[in-house]
Amino acid sequence: MPKPTLTLRAGVRLLAAVASGLLTAYAFPEHDIWWLAPVGVGLLSAAALGVRWRLALLLGLGHGLGFFLPTLSWTGVYVGNLPWVALCTLEALYIAAMCAVLSVVQRPLLASRLRPLAYAAVPLAWVLQEWARGSTPFGGFPWARLAFSQADGPLAPFARYGGAPGVTFAVACLGVLLHLAARELTHRVGRPRRAQAAAYRPLAVALAVLAVAPLGLALATTPPTDGRKVSVLFVQGNVPKPGLDFNAERRKVLDNHVQGTLGAVATGHPAPSLVVWPENSSDIDPFENPDAAADIRLALETVKAPILVGAVLNGPAPYISNASLFYRPGEPDPQRYIKQHPVPFAEYIPYRSFFRNFSDKVDLVTRDFTKGDKPGGFEVPVAGERPYWIIPTICFEVAYDGLMRDSTLQPGRDASILAVQTNNATFGYTAESEQQFAISRLRAIEHGRSVVHVSTVGVSGFINPDGTYVDKTTLFTAAARYGSPVVRTEVTVSDRLGPLPEYAAGLAFVALLALGLWLRRRTARVERATDGPTAPAQPRRDRVVV
Repeated sequence: MPKPTLTLRAGVRLLAAVASGLLTAYAFPEHDIWWLAPVGVGLLSAAALGVRWRLALLLGLGHGLGFFLPTLSWTGVYVGNLPWVALCTLEALYIAAMCAVLSVVQRPLLASRLRPLAYAAVPLAWVLQEWARGSTPFGGFPWARLAFSQADGPLAPFARYGGAPGVTFAVACLGVLLHLAARELTHRVGRPRRAQAAAYRPLAVALAVLAVAPLGLALATTPPTDGRKVSVLFVQGNVPKPGLDFNAERRKVLDNHVQGTLGAVATGHPAPSLVVWPENSSDIDPFENPDAAADIRLALETVKAPILVGAVLNGPAPYISNASLFYRPGEPDPQRYIKQHPVPFAEYIPYRSFFRNFSDKVDLVTRDFTKGDKPGGFEVPVAGERPYWIIPTICFEVAYDGLMRDSTLQPGRDASILAVQTNNATFGYTAESEQQFAISRLRAIEHGRSVVHVSTVGVSGFINPDGTYVDKTTLFTAAARYGSPVVRTEVTVSDRLGPLPEYAAGLAFVALLALGLWLRRRTARVERATDGPTAPAQPRRDRVVV
């Protein structure tokens, strides 16, 4: 009889873990129920607390699949189910590993007076798990982090202090507090308490205060939006049709953006200081196609302002380049920024011959993109005023903490705004565009900068340094919008700290792991000394009461 009971308990925990993943998915765009993120973390914490590492591994996998499969469903919209499921399974394995390691840390702590530290390990582990899957393999895929669900939540201002890792930590802290609150409530309503080691109460109080500190700081913070206003025009030219062959009609995407710019000028609006076109707005290489170069020059001469153009360049051989080209009136050649983090399996195929064994979709990427080696930034002249810098980020680069931070902090580029140039045509009418826009909103708060977020097909918009936005567009429409983003010079606390929050989380988690292993060994020594070599065997207690 005990064996079926244990199996039933494991099944209930697994269902709770999968449910926790689904709840967390609903925190992200386009559902935007931000408060479900801490609820999901709390439910997973309750499901996995005290179990052995093998079961914890399974529970983490269940949560991960329940979370990533709906959240990243856009990755398979045109390439099929295999790439989508493979990516989601890989991402879910990181959460599975997190839960397994947490089990090793927590079990000995739960049986000691230091039990509150078992709960403190959870938010630290979330930060490290997101860092790991955002860095490995092939540079990682840091999409769908807890922080990126909070653009509309009260924790968003904390990004000024802790960046995306800090917001993830704060979300997980609230999740653990919800778990503890539910645990206390269930024990008070008819559920008897079992004998446990008395917790060290001052430690519990101190950890609870630390857990709510980020929320308190966020609620007390009003991100500044002051600065010098500049006039900027963004153009969302649209594409002939959604899908992987969005640029099948030669020059059509470029023509759309040229015509969108000319149409905006024809309205009689005062000339902007800058025009921003999205990624792939020039669907053919303007250096090798004189007709494309002539069209861009026509737009440049008509608007009489610099234009930031997204283009795919042929080279350096045998590669191609995803570039931001900065054209200034009167200058013969544009300046350029090359995307530093091409997306694996989308812009290049690692180990192509090996992965072709699993799917011939790898051959949709006919040529690999090369990798840029330095941050971008272009100086924008303003008549009668000081110039400012426009700092480009291309597509998925917006999800990588270090790329945007390094570009923002380049010496001499203090007065700046950020541009996120993206092409969402290959994801159709899915949540990808809204998810990316939410990331840009958090980045605006994190770096204290305005963001011009512009897509070939939408969504696009002007994002203020406090994460609010104006002139947001819809999908697969042509649009051109004039805005007045503010130029700012502030260096936020988050920018000054850089990756230190993740390093601190790593050191703290390693310390808890070492403490847990020491407690395990000490308990084993005490049991051996108490039982003696001839003592009858005692039944092993495999379950910790939670």
